[in-house]
Amino acid sequence: MTFSFKQLITAGGPVLLVLTALSIYSIALIWERWTAYNRAFGGLSELMQKLRALLKANDLPQITELCARSKHPAAEIVHKAATSSGTRAEKRELVEKALDWHTARLGKSLASIATIGSVAPFIGLFGTVLGVIRAFKDLSLYAGAGPSVVAMGIAEALVNTAAGLFVAVPAIVAYNFFTHRASLFASEVTWVAEQVIEQADEGTLVGAR
Repeated sequence: MTFSFKQLITAGGPVLLVLTALSIYSIALIWERWTAYNRAFGGLSELMQKLRALLKANDLPQITELCARSKHPAAEIVHKAATSSGTRAEKRELVEKALDWHTARLGKSLASIATIGSVAPFIGLFGTVLGVIRAFKDLSLYAGAGPSVVAMGIAEALVNTAAGLFVAVPAIVAYNFFTHRASLFASEVTWVAEQVIEQADEGTLVGAR
């Protein structure tokens, strides 16, 4: 016995509708995060290369000017490190707060994506159990009948299992990707800001002498 695509979708039942809704919602969240990350990371590598070159040249005024001109979030954080007053610990605290604010924005909706990735297989498993129950129920009602009696129930089970994995895998992959990019952003900016703070403090000490 063969099933058409429409019959397989029908076999999925209400659980498949739930998974379909989750899939659409997950894709919308992933797309929104993708565009946000493209904005946040657009030009980051070029900015970091310029800042590293200026750090090697010990050119703090050019670093300050470059960050003041740039509208990139990383430039804003480094600019705070270069221009803020206070002790080294106070500057680090200021940079950490600014970095936490930007990484929190990058982490928006990631909890929802992770939740979908975790929950979707269990929803699919629930649909699988319902399909198996239906198959055994049909088998008990039509004792001695052929495989066609349980085919719809088994189809329901398999369709929901596949749908749960179909929803979960992209969500988990997207969550890991975005989390890694956010961690990379934080580590790169933290390193550059730390170097800027050290050069600013050294310049202040030299000027004081």
